[in-house]
Amino acid sequence: MDSFAPTSSAMTSLYPHRFADDATPQQQKATRPSGQRKVYGKRRVDAPRAVFEQRSPAKVREFTKAERVQDTVTSLEAKLAEVRIAETTSDAGEDGRGNDDGEDIDNTIESSICTVDNGSVPVQEPLAAPGPIEQPSPKSTPIIPKRIQTMVEVRITPRVIPEELQGQMKESPEDLSSSRATSKRSSSKAKRSRRLSSSYVSNEKANAYVRSILNETLSPVAAHGIQKFDAWAARAGEMLEVVKLAEGSYGEVYKLRLRENICQKEISKSKLARLRAYGDGVFKIIPLRAQSGPGSKKFTSIEEIVAEIKMLKYLDPIPGFARFREIHVVQGRFPKAFQEAWDQYKKTKHDCLNPNPSSRRAYPDSQIWGIVEMDDAGCELEKFSWSSIFQVYDVFWGVAMALARAEEYALFEHRDLHLGNVCIRSTRPDGRMDPPSDLEIMHQSYSSGFGLSTLETTLIDYSLSRAELIMDETSGVVEVTSSDLDKKQIFDAIGQDEDDALLRDTYRHMRAQIYHGNPLKTEKTPDVPQIWAEYAPRTNLIWLRFLLKMLLKNRKPEESSGQTTRQPLAPCTPNKEVRKATKSGKKREIVHELPPAGGANDKVSQLKQTLEYRLNAILELLDLEHGDEDMCCTADLVAFALDAQWLDEKDFSFAE
Repeated sequence: MDSFAPTSSAMTSLYPHRFADDATPQQQKATRPSGQRKVYGKRRVDAPRAVFEQRSPAKVREFTKAERVQDTVTSLEAKLAEVRIAETTSDAGEDGRGNDDGEDIDNTIESSICTVDNGSVPVQEPLAAPGPIEQPSPKSTPIIPKRIQTMVEVRITPRVIPEELQGQMKESPEDLSSSRATSKRSSSKAKRSRRLSSSYVSNEKANAYVRSILNETLSPVAAHGIQKFDAWAARAGEMLEVVKLAEGSYGEVYKLRLRENICQKEISKSKLARLRAYGDGVFKIIPLRAQSGPGSKKFTSIEEIVAEIKMLKYLDPIPGFARFREIHVVQGRFPKAFQEAWDQYKKTKHDCLNPNPSSRRAYPDSQIWGIVEMDDAGCELEKFSWSSIFQVYDVFWGVAMALARAEEYALFEHRDLHLGNVCIRSTRPDGRMDPPSDLEIMHQSYSSGFGLSTLETTLIDYSLSRAELIMDETSGVVEVTSSDLDKKQIFDAIGQDEDDALLRDTYRHMRAQIYHGNPLKTEKTPDVPQIWAEYAPRTNLIWLRFLLKMLLKNRKPEESSGQTTRQPLAPCTPNKEVRKATKSGKKREIVHELPPAGGANDKVSQLKQTLEYRLNAILELLDLEHGDEDMCCTADLVAFALDAQWLDEKDFSFAE
């Protein structure tokens, strides 16, 4: 790598093992530095996690009058059960008050009066024991009876004290009251336990089958076992509506959207703010392969989803990768809200190819689903119309820098980096994603040209990816997670159009790199077991080549900013001295040129041409036949860009 070794001391310190002379990928793996791995770049503050495990928002339910009355009676009965009535031993005085002296009796009075119209519950004073009824004194103030509509049953029952409590009652009434309170708490806990267990599937065989997934959960509620799909979804109540965002061969992606009109009436402002934060998440619903019988030869296997969850959790700290919240395992048919979201997507989208979840032929009643909860990474790139060179520049280098960080952190290969697995979102306060105007460009400070579009990128879907996860820093125990792509039947497909053909060829180039170390040797060869567990970081460059070709090829015409721009008198030739990669072994000469001083419009125009030239130069470096053979991984590409000042060190080290 002498001929193309970057001179940037910063990148040499970041990737010391990348720049050893004549180092191969296998040697790089063997010389990886020990100890805790460093994450380059800073993450934003974590978003709220596991919305369904917070039991919020609570479901708003209207209670009937009969239910309110019964709840009131039950509550009063529990309270009055502890009331001890004293029997009066003397006649009432002229003032109508009885003496305080008396002795306990073994009768308790349970009574409650409820007005049904407004739900208020006035409670009568405890009645005296059965006996002669006292006549009120003539001097006493007449009592006006309360007006009620319905008299709820009044029962007078003898209080039966268990034998084991009679001795305690003789010793101390306070001890008896404490014992009753403890009994009530135990009963309450038992009821809560019963309610909790009713939302889980009791099939021990099914729970054992998915135990490896449950072991990756973060909350006790999700780790307890398989949940019933309806019970899991009911926790969202009616305050959140379900919207289907996308689908793929793995499953489908849904989002919860806050119903502002309902929430503002029902809950406090603080809880409403918390719910808005919860809304910034998505749910990836994946049908899991059955252990036996129908569905045992299709869908995602338990091992595959466990590998993806482990990678999600391990790569979570890296800027540019999806934020993991939780994994849930549920069983049953789609709940009503999710089914309605699927039906609406079917009506309005042309890419709805997955079977209807309501079809019992496609999914049995016992279907088990894995639900991956993540932060919302924004819009898929394949559904976004980009037009500005600033957008292309930011998307490409955003993906490249994320891959470079992951290569260093986990020896990571994505292996499926099509446009649907790159998400973009705007950092503008209003969320606008339109290209920046010339005036906006001039008002921004920049040194490299990166970051002017305000678009940030996130890599998603690691179902085909490969990574090395350090499970124990002290002992150096490493677990390699990967998927056998030879079983996916993705290498023989023929593209339906030019773009699809490029994608299918990219899969074959990746396989050739894994099998032969040469992406052009695409002849089909017999499968080799465990070969996809090996580390071949050049596959990331193969996918970056595909991404850049798609970004440049499918760019929409850029709309005029409304300002008249003067064409330069002579064509601009930025970075003229950056020559193509050759095998001559000479040092690469790099000349960094930003647009020369001049008018504002001229500067923006020159900058656009500069960025365009840089990206075309990258295509030449990544060319499979005539490109730079010594560029082994994405980290080398980013190091080259930093050395050429096409990126700034703060772009790489202080992302997000």
